[in-house]
Amino acid sequence: MPRFPVSRAGAPADPRRRAATLWLGGLALGTGGLLAGCDQTPLGAPAPVFKGIDITGAAYGRQFALTDFNGQPRTLADYRGQVVMLYFGFVQCPDVCPTALTRAAAVKQQLGADAAQLQVIFVTVDPERDTPELLRDYMAAFDPSFMALTGSPAQIKAVADEFRVYYKKVPTGSTYTMDHTALSYLFDREGRIRVVLRHEQTADDYTADIRQLLAQTPA
Repeated sequence: MPRFPVSRAGAPADPRRRAATLWLGGLALGTGGLLAGCDQTPLGAPAPVFKGIDITGAAYGRQFALTDFNGQPRTLADYRGQVVMLYFGFVQCPDVCPTALTRAAAVKQQLGADAAQLQVIFVTVDPERDTPELLRDYMAAFDPSFMALTGSPAQIKAVADEFRVYYKKVPTGSTYTMDHTALSYLFDREGRIRVVLRHEQTADDYTADIRQLLAQTPA
């Protein structure tokens, strides 16, 4: 049974539980053939070496169709020209999601003048409680440029399946919390999925990979 890097409200804050372990290992193995073919770009230039896992060419995580907290339909094409960092979480998450968003804000600061070329997107796995208004306020608490997306339970499941993201409602007395995958996905400026980063990696690691994607000239 694979283990997932998850967030669970009310659970002890154990960093080891957040580690991307067997699932991430499986992800790396699953893209091994792709990585072997990515040593060079089509033009012969050396392929970038990322701090995260290079999943260029992966046959998943290619698209989403959800609604933002302003009620506007959103797809990946809306962010063409920017590097996108996508994360799945929920507002009542006690530590993992706030840590991920705090790190994303730090990454934007590190990017300096290039920060406007990065779009951070948060996809709720708890649409039942994460209303558009709540998502808007939550994003603004970290960075006013951050976008949150929601949808019907069926739409959220379809996007999670597309990204191979695990999430599950877990009863806790009279309420519930959510277990979910805690990885971040990077897309290049042409909307292609390129890198997956683990939760325990640093803002410096994230910034380094985003800078490499920003340095690439769109075709």
